[in-house]
Amino acid sequence: MQSIPDNQHPSLSQLFAYPFRIFFLSLAVLALVLIPLWVLVVTGKAGLPLAMPGLLWHQHEMLFGFLSAAIAGFLLTAVCVWTQTERTHGWRLVLLWGVWLLGRLLMALGADLPFWLVQGINLAFIPLIMLDAGWRIWHARQKRQLMILVVLGLLWAMQVGYVTSHGPVFIQGALVLTLALISIIGGRITPAFSKGWLKQHGGNPDAVRSIPALDLAVIVNMVLVVAALLLKAGLATGVLAASAAVLTLVRLLCWRGWLVRAEPLLWILHLSILWVPVSLALLAGQFFFNWPTTLWSHAAGAGAVACLILGVIARVALGHTGRPLQLPRGMVVAFVAIHLAALVRVLTAAGLLPWHPGIGIASLLWVVAYALFLLRYTGILLRPRPDGRPG
Repeated sequence: MQSIPDNQHPSLSQLFAYPFRIFFLSLAVLALVLIPLWVLVVTGKAGLPLAMPGLLWHQHEMLFGFLSAAIAGFLLTAVCVWTQTERTHGWRLVLLWGVWLLGRLLMALGADLPFWLVQGINLAFIPLIMLDAGWRIWHARQKRQLMILVVLGLLWAMQVGYVTSHGPVFIQGALVLTLALISIIGGRITPAFSKGWLKQHGGNPDAVRSIPALDLAVIVNMVLVVAALLLKAGLATGVLAASAAVLTLVRLLCWRGWLVRAEPLLWILHLSILWVPVSLALLAGQFFFNWPTTLWSHAAGAGAVACLILGVIARVALGHTGRPLQLPRGMVVAFVAIHLAALVRVLTAAGLLPWHPGIGIASLLWVVAYALFLLRYTGILLRPRPDGRPG
């Protein structure tokens, strides 16, 4: 790999050269804003003219603000590679990002604005992602990618239900669908990256196994969990969640994550996906043992979602800017901090840690993790590729 020439200076315009640049930077900034702001709101130390009640706003923005930026950055970058089509960049990317940004501002400050305006703009973003990705997939005739669009469409349906009814079942359904999305994408990149690393370092890549039937069973099971949640199926939901937890754990064990424990860019993926079966097991416990909803929802959101996002954006930002896959200094601390943040938040939800200190410590660890990403990656995202290629 070439090193970055001294005359390559950071440029804001470079952020719109490829979707991952602007959306990864934006989600990291949003991460640093949302959690501390939510702590101030929930503890009564700050007030905002939110478009939704405080708790609902927090839940919505973590899933459909923070997560949707990660989906846009990753999917719209990956689908260009998968389909060998021209990337979304320039003014089209500026407009797409503007829709996302305006949605965040209206949700935080739009209490006195018409519902149709706030939610119309807010609900437009995921369909725009689907339209961009779907057009490429259709023309490339890549049926394998359609499952991602199906799950993304169901996720958008949960968003519609949540903003129109404020029903908690929709945010729960959205979380399970997010775990399904993690299982699809994580199931492609994690074993593939692990095989490649083992091959390069004299290991046995054949030890990492992917079983297509198991992959499909995991996704179908999670969709059934969502259906059971919507139908208020009670114990049947718990049974389905438990079976999904077992299937996802078996699948993860087949990937042999301990074989790549020496590479932080890989163990972060395996460890983050481990939160998926943990979350599903805790969801089953909600129906079997009356465990609190916040237990599994924070294992899913602060664990699976936030941890995997940090791991993926740290790798993608290196690979797609033409840099060596060498983790910048301090990022191992960030990986450890985000997992500790999730663990502390789950222990707090379980009542094993006092609430105020618990959310304070979890929030601090969260901020450390994403602040380190911004510190180490902002310059990378603002600079051109050293090899001169677009993106």
